[in-house]
Amino acid sequence: MGMTNDFDDLDFEEMDMEEDTSSEEEGNRTFLIVVGILGGILLLALIAIAAYAVIILPGREGAQQTQVAAINATNTAIVVYSEQTAEAKQAEPTSTNTPLPTATSTLEPTATSTPLPTDTPVLETDTPSPETATVSALLTAQAEEGEEGTPEPTATSLPDTGFADDLGVPGLLALAGVLLVVIFLSRRLRSSSA
Repeated sequence: MGMTNDFDDLDFEEMDMEEDTSSEEEGNRTFLIVVGILGGILLLALIAIAAYAVIILPGREGAQQTQVAAINATNTAIVVYSEQTAEAKQAEPTSTNTPLPTATSTLEPTATSTPLPTDTPVLETDTPSPETATVSALLTAQAEEGEEGTPEPTATSLPDTGFADDLGVPGLLALAGVLLVVIFLSRRLRSSSA
């Protein structure tokens, strides 16, 4: 009963080794392709950031500087106008010596009909113009300051926003401890499954 089997002559260990090396090379090739794609994306992102820094940012800075210059010019004009108005109100009118008129020949007046004035009341409006309101506000601010000059800025509290403001230092330390425990547990599970 000596049946011969063709498979007896084959070495199965050599076949397993060849399959392992081909799958390993394929895995390395896939890894290298993924690394190449990610590297390309990173390179494109760096080129885009450099282009943004070289092309777009200088234009925005120029526009901002132009806007700041326009605002400063407007503010300067308002201050000059308010100072001139304040000086004009403080200055007392002075009499000027005007020469007396000289005698000249005039034409004889002719009779013309002029309408008689009517007794219609004229309403005076109390709404000041925007310029007057601005000057009034500036003068009020100056009067409130008195001789003190410009007020000193006072420190205000920081805004209560963000993640750290809600938890505080103890909460952040507890969160760091929880994350460390997660790291150690995941490493332990990996080493035990391998």
